[in-house]
Amino acid sequence: MIAMLAASQGLNPDDPSFWMPLAFLAMLFAVIAAGLVLDGFDLGVGILVQLAPAEERGRMMGLLSPWRDANEFWMLLGLGLFAAAFPFAWGAVLGKLYGPLTLMVLGVVLRSVSFEFRIRARNEHKPRWIFGFWAGSLMTAFGQGMLLGRIATGYQTDAGYGWFAVFVGLCAVAAYVLLGAAWLVMRVDGELQRRASGWARHAIRWTAVGMVAVAVTLGLANAGIFYKWSNIAHLGVAATVWVLMLAGYVAAEMLLARLPGRAERFSWLPFVLCVGLFLLMLSGLAYSLFPYLILDDMTIWDGVGALGSMRLVMAGAVIGIPVVLVFNILAYRSVFGKERAPVPLLPPPAESR
Repeated sequence: MIAMLAASQGLNPDDPSFWMPLAFLAMLFAVIAAGLVLDGFDLGVGILVQLAPAEERGRMMGLLSPWRDANEFWMLLGLGLFAAAFPFAWGAVLGKLYGPLTLMVLGVVLRSVSFEFRIRARNEHKPRWIFGFWAGSLMTAFGQGMLLGRIATGYQTDAGYGWFAVFVGLCAVAAYVLLGAAWLVMRVDGELQRRASGWARHAIRWTAVGMVAVAVTLGLANAGIFYKWSNIAHLGVAATVWVLMLAGYVAAEMLLARLPGRAERFSWLPFVLCVGLFLLMLSGLAYSLFPYLILDDMTIWDGVGALGSMRLVMAGAVIGIPVVLVFNILAYRSVFGKERAPVPLLPPPAESR
């Protein structure tokens, strides 16, 4: 298969001009997957913060504190890696996704500013910054959904395709709400856990609708993608993916209906199932688009820079990515498990007479 792919590009499988773009694409996929999941629960909690009682909002934002710096890193790393590895695709893709990307960047900035200012603000001003964090989270999630909708329709500009992008944006908000609520179910207990379970059950249905809509639109908008999934040689893989996703949705729904309560010891499982669903969706999207950066127009080999530039970027990635992985492993090592109650301070010992 690799030899056939290389031959279709007029290259040898051992040629760096062939395998280096594939290596960059694999790194980009890993970064996007990490950002989708690890920044995703952060976005979800941010969207839910306005739905929670006022006395729980500070607690919800405090739960995110250990991972805020790491969460902000993924989008910047992904954009930087894409621009460095595929410079000829950067301008073309940016021009087609200018609106959603602008909304995402504005949302990320508003989220970051609001989170930091809430910590330092006086008590009477904290609700304003909590609202700003909610608004920034909503903008970021909706922008990412619109971006996905634009990609699924092949960057079509007709009015109907625009409304489809808006619909996918709303479904993306529901998907991040699902991920954030499932993370809260795993992390907290009591009344907030009960509320989070209800939020997740409402969001899971719209998430499923959005994923099906994107999959169907991808196939209908591009004959090559439809053939790739309906080909008898790949039909088994497609059926397996759909069965796994259906099983994941059903299992998550059943568990959430029993939380809090009988399934308390499995409170971590809905979050794990949601992560699996997100990764399956991303893998299916990557498989559908490969090897194109712009469908039927620009492949990954068309978008890369000169071989010398690729080697320079690869050298930096080989050094930098292990450092990033170590940093994030340390940052996310406590992302699972229940929230720890604060330890009360002991009174100072009485002075001996």
